[in-house]
Amino acid sequence: MNYLIFKRFSYFLLLFILLSSCNNDNSELIEPINISINKEVKNTQVIHHENQGIHEHNYLARTDGFIEGFETASKGAYSPASISLSSGNWYLNDALLGTLSNDRKYGSKSIRIRNNGYAIMEFDMDNGAQSIAIRHAVYGNNGYSTWRLMASYDQGATWYYIGSEITTSSTLLNTATFLVDDTQSVRYGIYKTSNNSNRLNIDNIEIIVSVNNNNPTQDSNLTFGNPSGADTSNNNYFLSKGDFTLSYNNAKGTANWVSWHLSEAWTGDVERCNCFKSDRTLPSSFYKPTSSDYTNTGFDRGHICPSADRNGSEASNENTYYMSNIAPQAPNNNRGSWANFEAYLRTLILDGNEIHIISGVYGIGGTGSNGVANTIDNNQITVPDSFWKVALILPNGSSDISRVSTTTRIIAINIPNDQGVSTDWTNFITSVDAIENLTGYDLFENIPDSIESIIEANLDGGLNQ
Repeated sequence: MNYLIFKRFSYFLLLFILLSSCNNDNSELIEPINISINKEVKNTQVIHHENQGIHEHNYLARTDGFIEGFETASKGAYSPASISLSSGNWYLNDALLGTLSNDRKYGSKSIRIRNNGYAIMEFDMDNGAQSIAIRHAVYGNNGYSTWRLMASYDQGATWYYIGSEITTSSTLLNTATFLVDDTQSVRYGIYKTSNNSNRLNIDNIEIIVSVNNNNPTQDSNLTFGNPSGADTSNNNYFLSKGDFTLSYNNAKGTANWVSWHLSEAWTGDVERCNCFKSDRTLPSSFYKPTSSDYTNTGFDRGHICPSADRNGSEASNENTYYMSNIAPQAPNNNRGSWANFEAYLRTLILDGNEIHIISGVYGIGGTGSNGVANTIDNNQITVPDSFWKVALILPNGSSDISRVSTTTRIIAINIPNDQGVSTDWTNFITSVDAIENLTGYDLFENIPDSIESIIEANLDGGLNQ
């Protein structure tokens, strides 16, 4: 009898040990760190940008900076834990890595913080930092939250508030950029100051060490804002493809606009894949055009973000062949003035420039090789009246928004979607103001108004540069 009792006890003990050892967040559970926060150390300038988007910089984390998207670890509980990420180890308390549809994120994961939770680096930036850009949004339909950036100069023993308190109230990931200008070894963290049940999402933290880097980089595809305030609406649906971002119009079967960054860091010698494919990342209820929908219509499958702007890797090039990046384009337009303008912009990056481009379609009805048409594919896809594009040109560098001035060159064109158009793209130069009046979009909302009003009124302003 005693043996049976001992055997049963051993069984339950073993079961208890196994269950206790299961950790669904795959991270080491430890006691909460007692954060000592001193008064604000300095009044750092904070710049707010709406929907600045994902960045794709490739940094050496401790010396050059990094972009952390929180994709390489798992943590499904709010309990305190240290997790290993691509940038280094981070410590989260009252915070987890959210993967739900209510978590605002680029990719599949973002930090979700509740109560007075926090997320802190467990490693130092050896050379300090120039700026920190943090994407933030409310979780689900929660109310607003407030949070602050923290810094520690003694390996996490003491923490200081940096800059002003940030209020998060949008369901879209906006960007707060802190111009910290730290020159000594430092680590950073985010502390939720509103001690309530509202939850906060944090994603894509970018730390830049030096603003004097003139090498070409892969920057955000949405640096200057979300032109139409795209969200989850059927006809203004926000979609990030990594290599570009766009607003998709389900009723028209095309994008409203596509936004991307162009520099030599994006380009290479990969051959175009000609692998047009339906975009299955759109909601299940959406109409998803296929390549065959364009067959014998008299219109090309016209790229909005060009294949040749993303030939640095096979995966990047293939991304441009999603049909969400395609619209019915008159062959003479697509292969003439439109292609010539694309090629001209690529010559500018060879001269040490980077370009922020937004392009889209407008109106209904074009003339293809089969004549005039308003729609194709049994009225499922709208044929645009024109294709437009704007390009903001800067020398290679960092902190692009702050480098825009009243002399910055912007080129805007609007080309009729017709067979008889000229092959000379300069015949279609217009102003950004004209494009905005046509579409109702705010194409460069993150540029200060005093500068924006001047450069958007120009007709190129530097055609002979």
